[in-house]
Amino acid sequence: MNTKISEHTPAMQQYLTIKEDFPDLLLFYRMGDFYELFFDDAKKAGALLNITVTARGKIRGKPIPMAGVPAHALENYLAKLVKQGMSAVICEQVGEVGKGLVERAVTRIITPGTLTDENLLDEARDSILLSLFCFQNNYFFAYADITRGDFQLTMGLNEQELQSEIERLRPAEILMPETANVPAFITALKPHRQPDWYFDSDSSYRLICEYYQTTTIDGFGIAPDDPALSAAGCLLQYLHDTHKYHLPPLKPLQKQHDHQYLLLDATTRRNLELEYTLNGESKHSLIATINRCSTAAGVRTLKRWINQPLIQHEYILERQEAVTALLTHADLDEIAKTLRATADIERITTRIALQTAKPRELAQLRDTLMQLPAINALLQTSAAHSPLLAAATQALMHCPQLGDLLMKALVEAPPLTLKEGGIFAAGYLPELDALHELTDHSAQLLEKMEQEEKAQTGLNTLKIGFNRVHGYYIDIPRSQAANAPAHWIRRQTLKNSERYVTESLKTLEERLLNAQDEALALEKQAYTELLITLDKQRDDLYRLATALAESDVLTCFARLAKEHHYCRPQFSNQIEIQITAGRHPVVEQLSAQPFIANDLVLHQKRQLLILTGPNMGGKSTYMRQTALIVILALAGSYVPAKEARIGRINRIFTRIGASDDLAGGRSTFMVEMTETANILNNADEHSLVIMDEIGRGTSTFDGLSLAWAVADHLLQKNRALTLFATHYFELTALVERHQHGANIHLSAAEDQEHIVFLYHIEEGATSKSYGLHVAKLAGVPQAVIHNANAKLRQLEEKRVPQRAHQALLPIESQKPSLSPQIKNILQQIQEINPDELSPKAAHEWLYQLKTLVRDLDKNEL
Repeated sequence: MNTKISEHTPAMQQYLTIKEDFPDLLLFYRMGDFYELFFDDAKKAGALLNITVTARGKIRGKPIPMAGVPAHALENYLAKLVKQGMSAVICEQVGEVGKGLVERAVTRIITPGTLTDENLLDEARDSILLSLFCFQNNYFFAYADITRGDFQLTMGLNEQELQSEIERLRPAEILMPETANVPAFITALKPHRQPDWYFDSDSSYRLICEYYQTTTIDGFGIAPDDPALSAAGCLLQYLHDTHKYHLPPLKPLQKQHDHQYLLLDATTRRNLELEYTLNGESKHSLIATINRCSTAAGVRTLKRWINQPLIQHEYILERQEAVTALLTHADLDEIAKTLRATADIERITTRIALQTAKPRELAQLRDTLMQLPAINALLQTSAAHSPLLAAATQALMHCPQLGDLLMKALVEAPPLTLKEGGIFAAGYLPELDALHELTDHSAQLLEKMEQEEKAQTGLNTLKIGFNRVHGYYIDIPRSQAANAPAHWIRRQTLKNSERYVTESLKTLEERLLNAQDEALALEKQAYTELLITLDKQRDDLYRLATALAESDVLTCFARLAKEHHYCRPQFSNQIEIQITAGRHPVVEQLSAQPFIANDLVLHQKRQLLILTGPNMGGKSTYMRQTALIVILALAGSYVPAKEARIGRINRIFTRIGASDDLAGGRSTFMVEMTETANILNNADEHSLVIMDEIGRGTSTFDGLSLAWAVADHLLQKNRALTLFATHYFELTALVERHQHGANIHLSAAEDQEHIVFLYHIEEGATSKSYGLHVAKLAGVPQAVIHNANAKLRQLEEKRVPQRAHQALLPIESQKPSLSPQIKNILQQIQEINPDELSPKAAHEWLYQLKTLVRDLDKNEL
């Protein structure tokens, strides 16, 4: 659009002036019963919302593109935009309609990370706004979930750690400096670029202090020069931009520390399918499978606990004790049923603070507060055996006065919005009751006045009437006009009657005609005051919401344990993972066949298990279930096993499967090696490592050599607890050289040309992969199977027994051979006796040695 604003009509000039402030956002411009979009916004909206693009007028002979949505359906269309990561500006008519150009103003800015409206939010997901700042080759970010008031800062992160955190949080919106360079995976998420000055450290510090009304942030335990404060300042400035009238309530800033939680990189999160499966769906993920929560806030809390397990045993034991107490003393089904009837107090509390909570939400809050004594009673016995539940029951009873207030204030079923009034119960506001009396009983009031006038004047034919011109009047026959009281005021003379008004009638008329408007205005004022009163208890309401959500998750863990016979894991300060009859929590529930449980023993003297067995024999399931059992245990849940003992595990790494990265220009093998490098460079003795089929993407000997070297490094250098699955049978010889390694395999039974998978772990190695049997099961044509069998026999006949095995065994003892020249230099050095050399001879010898070294071929050095 390369036209001057002055060339347009007044309405379009107004639109373009407002649009100048929001060039990158879709502007919904209210015109009567529609919100219209123009020019490029109309084209974008047409494609995103599947609405028709038409034209409105012309400029320089060209039609102006226009698209619109009905005002009553705006929220539905906004929800569609938000799901696609788009932002929008809502421009309303704020002036009086019918008197020239209507005044308009921006009333809302809708962005994916700043949503608080119930209709636009996913109730089962946190809504994260993340601000990213790069400083001295490290990434710092601040993130907030304004629907719950959470505000966190991170430590400095490298690129891999940043990717892990982004995978965990899955932010709805990312902010970053306009000129910053960021990794490709951030660019793919379409971050919103902000002016660089939004990240200025001094401005950010002042803005944070202003927000919290402090002169310093020392009380938060955060250094004033922390680079993450720049990200926090940008985040607050963005909230100022998007929430013009009421800033969202945020709890005091907190610094997130790595030593509090189990570290899971982005690859591991995806491989273990914690929240989403590898195909991107949430169904059949770990969280979806174990979810027994009754509330949306409970589901969100469950996701946080699973995505960020604890590593400090004392806090894990608090959760465990609560689950045990619930299993032993509580009616789990009744607790779940009662919780199901509660509202999402966490998000309602935020909307109360923003003064956007709807009347019906306050009714939901009221009903939940009235339910709290019953919930408290259901938890009381268990709370006697659990400090965590005891604290929750105390938090549940912090707001009894608010329940009483809302019971007194609200009608049983308030309307959805304030537009029509009818929110407050009779007796709450006497002045409002009087206005309702007027509007509801106007006929009776007029009848009463008419009877009073008849009694006072003796004019029995007197009537009170109404018309649009004169309003209410007293009508008497002309023959009785002489008897009209002196205080009556003649309004109109007709052929057969006279019409009068009185001061009391005029007052009643004014009251009747204005009562509805006055009542609505009074309700709006009283509603605002009610929100302010409720907001004074914001902290108590947030604590209450947290107590309900955590009680829901703990009840979920207890119900899960009861349904599927989970055990309470034990913890130790040793480096170990010992599981008796462990099961995969997802596969077990989805499989129609009984799940075969298996044991696992890993500790400092049994660090690495080389796992062999047939394709489809259950190797990946066995390894994944180990990691998932550890995660569930550290989250505070019982685990699918007969017994489990978990030591000090701080990180989990996985290298399972692989696919190429076409966008990044990386082959499947390159992706595999990158993930392997990450493990070898970062795993330590407190890590659990899952390695599946290292070396598949290259030649047999290259792959075997790499697999051997990787396993050897994990044993000798990393000393991590490792499960190492392979089809290279030669690799099983590694344990002969390392006393801290062992071989295990998944068994199978072969019957002529058929195979039966037993899915049972046994000690020792197996040399058969049964690849041809699996190919047959997959439906590969019989002719191909026969041809493959023939080729297999041919290869086995030509194979030199144990050749690869023997070649690999001395891998560590092999030393590079020395050239004759170097051997000569070394021999001369050995023959010299320094004590017999004079200073001059020693000097000459150094020159001679330098000459010998200079004459060496560079490749020999």
